[in-house]
Amino acid sequence: MADRVTVIGWDGSPLTAAARGALGAATLVAGAAHHLALPEVPAGAERIRLGSVALAARRIAAHRGTAVVLADGDPGFFGVVRTLRAPEFGLEVEVVPAVSSVAAAFARAGMPWDDAHVVVAHPRTLRRAVNVCRAHTKVAVLTSPGAGPAELGLLMDGIHRTFVICEELGTPREQVSVVTSEKAADHTWRDPNVVIVIGGPVGPVGAADSGGWIAGRDPSGGPRGWSLPAGEYGGELGEGEREPLRTAQLARLGPRLGDLVWDIGCGSGAFATDAARAGAAVIAVDGDHGACARTDAAARRHGVQLQIVHGNAPHVLENLPEPDVVRVGGGGAAVVSAVADRRPQRIVAHAATRDAAELIGRNLTEHGYQVECALLQSVELDTRAWTETERSVAFLLSGVLPARGN
Repeated sequence: MADRVTVIGWDGSPLTAAARGALGAATLVAGAAHHLALPEVPAGAERIRLGSVALAARRIAAHRGTAVVLADGDPGFFGVVRTLRAPEFGLEVEVVPAVSSVAAAFARAGMPWDDAHVVVAHPRTLRRAVNVCRAHTKVAVLTSPGAGPAELGLLMDGIHRTFVICEELGTPREQVSVVTSEKAADHTWRDPNVVIVIGGPVGPVGAADSGGWIAGRDPSGGPRGWSLPAGEYGGELGEGEREPLRTAQLARLGPRLGDLVWDIGCGSGAFATDAARAGAAVIAVDGDHGACARTDAAARRHGVQLQIVHGNAPHVLENLPEPDVVRVGGGGAAVVSAVADRRPQRIVAHAATRDAAELIGRNLTEHGYQVECALLQSVELDTRAWTETERSVAFLLSGVLPARGN
């Protein structure tokens, strides 16, 4: 095993005395081509062109001597330190950090970033990274080949954002470009790059910018509650949107950061807004222009971002991006069947009668979903006289794909 492993972050600035000392004593140096070309790399040291960090870690573990790994930015922030410290390699690691590429990108843009989400986009995580960009107003994306600015722009179809694209930070070829998300796909971008994605409403109407207290989205913004009462959505809600049913639907679906939610038959926008408040990206669908307008107003009132699609299901669903979870608020078994064909992880629907519930349940079962059904009855009371003011009854159905139920 290597006697000592030092990971040195590089941001284009002159190396610190600690970094120069570690590098000067190295008998093995691993890094990208531009790292290995640094004049401080000892001429007699073994050199490893860093591709797979796991493969490099195995070679370092077998090396007898002193190893240095060079990495861009802060190697402890979505960097090589996590892999090198994996128990399977048994390496003791010292770290000499540098300014992270995310911090450098926001510095180039002249923007604060304590309120930004930071995501990593690989081909396998690109869709989830895009969902975060759909749902939030400021996101930094650490890209990779095959999951760069062009791919982000293509998958943001229908959502307007501004991209600040920072290529090859810290090198003589550094370049910062500002383009719309629609234009990002029309260009070939150099790796490595960081994309800052900005746009959309900045928060609930009337919210003051206090400077924040936690990185990323402030969870204390807006009113408390998984779901909000009817008064928060302009008054009377439809039968399928009342708070007890809506809360149960949210609990069954569990929308979260990185998810894409379809809300089909969005009505007043209550469920769509609640799901967006949980951090998910949401596409709200309705064939009624008034419902689309009410949903847009609800989203603006609560400072969340929704994509609203006017059209009738199931036909309008054909060109929508793949969902993770879906609420079917209208359309019955035919819409449930079309949704199930797209294989989301979870589906919820409701029915007014047992016959309609059985039809939806059989449909979900035939599509391979594990189905649960509950009869929900809620009674609202006037607490001044403790008399009944409203009663609602609905069958709540949920379907979960067994292999993707988490």
